[in-house]
Amino acid sequence: MVRQSVLAGALAFLALGQQGQKATEEASAAQQQIPDSPRPQVDLPTVNSLKPGMGTTPISNGDQPPAGQDQAPPPSQPSAPSAPSETQKLDDGPPPEVGADAFRLVVRTNFVEVPFTVKDNKQRLVPAIQWREVRVYENNLPQRITNFTVDPFPLSVAIVIDQSLTFDNMAKVNNSLNALQGAFAPYDEVAVYTYNNGPQLRTEFTGSQSARLNFALTNLKTTGREPYMNMGGPLAQTTVINGRNFDPNTSPIRNSPQMELKVPKEVHTLNDAILEAAKATTKAGKGRRRIVYVISDGKEYGSKAKTKDVIHYLQQNKIAVYGTLVGDSSLPVIGFLDKIHLPMTMRDNVLPAYTTATGGNTDAEFRQKGIEESFQKIFEEVRTQYTIGYYTHEPFIDGKFRTIDVRVLRPNLTVIAKKGYYPTASDSVPANTVTPAKPAAAAPPQN
Repeated sequence: MVRQSVLAGALAFLALGQQGQKATEEASAAQQQIPDSPRPQVDLPTVNSLKPGMGTTPISNGDQPPAGQDQAPPPSQPSAPSAPSETQKLDDGPPPEVGADAFRLVVRTNFVEVPFTVKDNKQRLVPAIQWREVRVYENNLPQRITNFTVDPFPLSVAIVIDQSLTFDNMAKVNNSLNALQGAFAPYDEVAVYTYNNGPQLRTEFTGSQSARLNFALTNLKTTGREPYMNMGGPLAQTTVINGRNFDPNTSPIRNSPQMELKVPKEVHTLNDAILEAAKATTKAGKGRRRIVYVISDGKEYGSKAKTKDVIHYLQQNKIAVYGTLVGDSSLPVIGFLDKIHLPMTMRDNVLPAYTTATGGNTDAEFRQKGIEESFQKIFEEVRTQYTIGYYTHEPFIDGKFRTIDVRVLRPNLTVIAKKGYYPTASDSVPANTVTPAKPAAAAPPQN
């Protein structure tokens, strides 16, 4: 009887032990369902190993999936490059698979820039013009203005000085050249050309306040030419017998029996000089205003280049012509008559044709003081120009002339702008709007 009670107690104790073990296992399983706190990441990625699209995975921080659950395959990710060595520097540039072209942004634009000047009925400059008051037309079609600025641009000026003037006008120009250098700003660059029977380079582009420019302006001074007058006829001399001059000392040409002085043709190669100066300004850097400034009486004869061809070159390369008229062409009546050209004769004043076509202007001065003041007046007008820009819808590669008409919505104002432009292939070349850093290996040249 006692043995049966002991056996029953042992069985009961064994059953209680099994129930306690089962409860312990259930509590342990329930505790495993609670997620642990994030474990510290031991192997952190380096700087050069980070790539766009690299996200975390269920096991990226060292965690393991719960027991009894299938491990889900990680999402498809781009293959990451191998980690760099510890000795690799952080400033080696972009990875080899990216290259320097990844930092190059290429944009094709047909952008047209138009500088213009606004004057009132007394020829005074008009400030404070707003962009809302400006209208621009290309080939009689309105254009949408995208850029408007009144900021001055650095100038690249090629000065052209006429040395075929008469000696009295040449003396006025020589004495006024001392005031020319003061009309420029320190960030401008200036080249000097002269012409008589052909253009001559006096100095290439140099700083506007440099001693080189002062030296060139001082050493180019000349005496000019003597004015010729037709002399002859029976009343011109008193030492004539039977239509022959018997005293060579009183003849119009010494040691010549002729009764009349045949005036030689004057040579004024203004077209060639402007063309040479314009070629030099085309080498100016971007962001500079290209100017050809002429000091002359405007006469043209003997040039190899034609006026219309030179104007075509100026309009094609965005060059404006300004000038100071001296001599007889600066007088009100004579200057007006000089604009009338008779066929088969010398052009007495061709300079207004250049300024009108390129958006420049002229200042007529007869006295030396007026010539000196015209230097400052002309370049003040250049620096206070308004500049607008728009994107044309016409193709740039057709090479046809496009007319430009700039208008200001105010009464009694005069707008001075270029009449149009010729598109060139250089305008449609892709422009780098973002300058890449210099790579270790030179990038291939861009066509």
